[in-house]
Amino acid sequence: MRRRDLLKTAPLLAMPTLAAPALAQRQKPLRFVPQANLSALDPVWTTATVVINHSFMVYDTLYGIDHAGEQQPQMCAGHEVSDDELTWTFTLREGLLFHDNEKVRAQDCIASIARWAVRDPFGQQLSIAMHEMTALDDRRFRIRLKKPFRLMLYGLGARYCFMMPERVARTSAMEQLKDPIGSGPFRFLANEWVSGASAAYARFDRYVPRQEKPSLFAGGKQVNFERVEWVVQPDPSTSAAALQKGEVDWVELPLIDLCPMLRKSPDVQVKVHDTYGWLPIIALNHLHPPFDNPKLRQALLPAIDQSAFIEAIIGDQKELGRFPAGYFTEGHPMATQVGLGVMRGDAAMAQAKKMVAESGYKGETVILIAPSDQPAIMQVSQVTRDLFINLGLKVDYQVMDWGSLVSRRTNPGPPDKGGWNAFNTLWGGLTVSNPGSSFPLRGNGRKGALGWPTDDRLEALREEWFDAPDLAGRKKIAEQIQLQALQSVPYVPLGQLYQPTAFRNDIQDIAKAHLPFFWSVRRA
Repeated sequence: MRRRDLLKTAPLLAMPTLAAPALAQRQKPLRFVPQANLSALDPVWTTATVVINHSFMVYDTLYGIDHAGEQQPQMCAGHEVSDDELTWTFTLREGLLFHDNEKVRAQDCIASIARWAVRDPFGQQLSIAMHEMTALDDRRFRIRLKKPFRLMLYGLGARYCFMMPERVARTSAMEQLKDPIGSGPFRFLANEWVSGASAAYARFDRYVPRQEKPSLFAGGKQVNFERVEWVVQPDPSTSAAALQKGEVDWVELPLIDLCPMLRKSPDVQVKVHDTYGWLPIIALNHLHPPFDNPKLRQALLPAIDQSAFIEAIIGDQKELGRFPAGYFTEGHPMATQVGLGVMRGDAAMAQAKKMVAESGYKGETVILIAPSDQPAIMQVSQVTRDLFINLGLKVDYQVMDWGSLVSRRTNPGPPDKGGWNAFNTLWGGLTVSNPGSSFPLRGNGRKGALGWPTDDRLEALREEWFDAPDLAGRKKIAEQIQLQALQSVPYVPLGQLYQPTAFRNDIQDIAKAHLPFFWSVRRA
């Protein structure tokens, strides 16, 4: 066995821990307004971004992707790969503890990877390639493969593969976790959690950060606050006013319409920290009429004017939008414009209406669900509603809070019995930046993403993408995937936007990332 990545960080483990933050800074909690209510705690059961934000506080990962797109050891000290690329041996860092002060063991990691792999697109592909996972001892585990899986570290480092105690990770991936124990830099204070109102986190004083500088998901997660409080505030005007008054320190996603006003506030900063952006989509239910009909799905595309959807969110702040954008994040390697000319908006409305008539649409009701407490999604939902009506579809527009929508969208049952036909959402640019990690761009039916599309050709191309020997090969396959997606329409892409974050002047060192990270951030 030759070493691909030696235990290169081992010498760093002997370095002294970074200096503890000042006591005065720790005494005043960081008060944060999240983008949505935290109604669930399980990052495997749901892909809701607010749950991922929560999870990065409570859990840690074996590897972490950095700003350069490279995978760095996080909980791992390093790994070895055999010459034939079929055997990977991972070694954990010393001193890793869960919040109940139990040691993190290789067995915990195996169970966590196995649960994650049931539902994550990268994890599912790893399962196909995997022969077995075994614990060698408490700090080492081995993954043996049936064929090379060269994107192993990307999956472990960029795909939210969080480590949990074995007893927790044994929970079915189809069942929500009840035990929020992790090994991350914060402990979740479950006894203070009031869904719809607040959540609180305490610094885990036995967490040992790495000694490297933080970089996206990688590096040292040094905590400077004893306590972080999430204050749920569905009304964006109220959260903006609270920020101006100093009642809260940080608003994750202020309403973009209010950003010009906030920029004029003397004690507030408004910044775009996200280089990936967000991609709004129309999710379509492929299991039930009318969108089980591929011809009707195809009929939507000519009528799509991405600028109308993006401008509904950003208004005159043009620098925050980007279009056209396809199925992969613009500005990153897999992005392509191939085939996007099909979306022509009002210029093709007559063609789209004709295609709707020719599709065999029988006047079935389209239940379009929308979140009242997610302004950006609500704005694109209204454009979607108008588009459907203009195309001659019968629309039942149902508004609910985001937590209810997140729960309802998991229901594959008939739309008139608690299910749905369509909804809008925003996908993080990192997630949809490539075919391997894109949740919505799957064709594996009920095993796949919300909407449950079935497209064998899409799945076959995805397999080829994983097996491609280099970046150039993967880019060519990504073009084919986009063309196929424009035929089967697993969902409708609506462009790309960059959402600012807003915070008080005394809050410093917020990570330049697409998610709010609570390590490194400090109060001046």
